[in-house]
Amino acid sequence: MGIFTPLKKFFAWLDVITGWYPPEMSMEERNLVRKIDIMVLGYCCLAFFTKYLDISALSNAYISGMKDDLDLYGNRLNYVNAVYQVGYCMFQIPSNIIITRLPSQYYLPTAEVMWGLFTLGTAFVKNYNQLLALRFFVGFSATCCYVGCLHIVNCWYKKVELGRRNAIYFSAMPLGTMIAGYIQGGLTNVHSGGLKPWQWLFVVCAIITIPVAVFGYFFFPDVPEKTTSRWFTEREKKLAFERLQGDGFERSKGLSLKLVGRVMKAWQFWTFVWMGNLFWLAPYGGVAGTPFQLWLQSLSKYPGVAKYSTQMVNDLGTVTSVVSIPAALLSAIYSDWRRSRWEMMLFAGILMLVGNVILVVWDVSFSALFAAFMLLGISNGPANLVVVWAAETFAHDLEARAITLATINATNCALYLVIPLGAWQIQDAPRFFAGYTTSLVMSAVQLVLIPVAVFFQRRDEKKFRELAIMVGIDPLAGSSEASVEIDREIKKHGGELVVTNSVEIPTSIAGAYPIEHESEYIFQHQMELASLEKGLK
Repeated sequence: MGIFTPLKKFFAWLDVITGWYPPEMSMEERNLVRKIDIMVLGYCCLAFFTKYLDISALSNAYISGMKDDLDLYGNRLNYVNAVYQVGYCMFQIPSNIIITRLPSQYYLPTAEVMWGLFTLGTAFVKNYNQLLALRFFVGFSATCCYVGCLHIVNCWYKKVELGRRNAIYFSAMPLGTMIAGYIQGGLTNVHSGGLKPWQWLFVVCAIITIPVAVFGYFFFPDVPEKTTSRWFTEREKKLAFERLQGDGFERSKGLSLKLVGRVMKAWQFWTFVWMGNLFWLAPYGGVAGTPFQLWLQSLSKYPGVAKYSTQMVNDLGTVTSVVSIPAALLSAIYSDWRRSRWEMMLFAGILMLVGNVILVVWDVSFSALFAAFMLLGISNGPANLVVVWAAETFAHDLEARAITLATINATNCALYLVIPLGAWQIQDAPRFFAGYTTSLVMSAVQLVLIPVAVFFQRRDEKKFRELAIMVGIDPLAGSSEASVEIDREIKKHGGELVVTNSVEIPTSIAGAYPIEHESEYIFQHQMELASLEKGLK
């Protein structure tokens, strides 16, 4: 059995269940994409999983003895999380610029080794101040993981493939949260080696993290245009790059002052940065772990007797993460099928709104509160589509896409640093009225941003059609004469044309935005040609 055989079987099963590979895909391309799935998506998922395994360990350790041992009373847990966010935020955007210049197959695994070692060190801290120092360095070294891996994943796949791959990648986050809870539950009564159960949790997490970095050093292939991986043939390297160019993804434009202008003028940057932050913050009460766990811990059978043991709180606290995984996968399958991201995001936004309304009211039955937390968990699944949407609409600009994705995550980290300190203070547990009210407002605002993004995208679709008709060319033909004519018209009108998902347009006119429903345009175009041919006869 080869080293990749289990992963090949997994993706074969996934193809049967979800139609993972488009039916029109050739066998040569299918074999290439399968390799990409294993080496790129496989590593990125494992790295993201270990990152959240290490992050979630703190919440589980807190309710399993760390609070008493390190004197983490009052709002100290929030301060520890805030220090992590400071370290995590500091290097976000520079890191995602660096990753477009340096070999990511060495850069990302090296960072993983570092945060694995700092996670291990957390097991041996003796006081609150030492914990603050370690969590800062865990955050700083984990900076490049999410946005770095996200950038790489979105550099290898065509638009029709992005939704499901990003859903799989996103699922590594709740999976890491779940496994951390289960590990801590299993270590509840372990007191060997002079370490307490919560200390063993950090040791086990580090033991899982380091081998993943080793996997990255050996198999992670960087981005298509720079890969030197020995696991790809020269033909596969060429095909990997060509298939993306044919789908509208452009080469790197390099770093210059013009990059700032391109980003600042793009509607995608401002729209998706705000939308991404609101979508990721609005379900905080259900997916952050701590509010849900502290509510479970506060429940009692009768005065003085807890309803759930510490182990049960650790196990039950993973339920919101469990439900977000199928939600992410199903929403991605649907959005890929529909070639539309906004529909599932609107559905998720409504679920967030309902869940937060119930939690603001609070004085309802146990079942209603539990259902509200589950709604937040489910709505967290489709939230990753904001990244797919942003990546698709920035297909033409690698650096602008990298900066936008990094900015979404960096600002999210900054808000995660500030908002919990003000709205989610631990002494307010389990009610968290200010926190749930803040989340409710975010839920309402993000619902407004979805139609804004749809408006801009459809405006650009209309722009493409008008310019195509204006120059009187056939976008399906892609002749050199048509390219010259379109270039002339673009300069004349001071605008840019768009790149569609599958319509063949010369790379010389690759422009700003993808067509969301190009199948409708193709149908209209074919009808116009048929009408013209009929008239000529």
